[in-house]
Amino acid sequence: MSQEAKFQETLRKLAMIHEGFVQDKARLGLDLTKTSALDSKMAALLVLGVAVAIGSSSFCLRWSVSRALAAGAGEEEITDVLLVIAPVAGLGPVVCAAPDLAATLGYDVEAALYDADGP
Repeated sequence: MSQEAKFQETLRKLAMIHEGFVQDKARLGLDLTKTSALDSKMAALLVLGVAVAIGSSSFCLRWSVSRALAAGAGEEEITDVLLVIAPVAGLGPVVCAAPDLAATLGYDVEAALYDADGP
C-alpha cells in the first residue's frame, strides 16, 4: 500500500469509527459489553451523553446513537439523554447535538423548524 493510500485509509477508518481499527491502532476499547456493573444499553446511553456534553463531532454523535439503538435503547430514551444532561452540560452542546441525533433517528428537525405546520 502506498504512503498516500495508507494515510487515506487511516483517515477513512477513523472518520467512520471502525471499531476494530480504533481498538488495534489507537488502543481504545470501544466494546461496551465489557463493562461489569452496567448493562450495554445503559453504557451506550452514558457514552452518548458524554459525547454530547463534550461537543463531539457529527460522526461521533451518530455512532453513539447507532450504538445505543443496537444495545436496545429506544428513540425516547435517546432523546431523554439530552434533557437529562442539559442542566450539567449546558444548553449549547445539547442544542448543537439535537439535529445530528434527529437525523440518525430519521427525523429532519431542521426542515421541521421551517415548516409552519410542524409540531
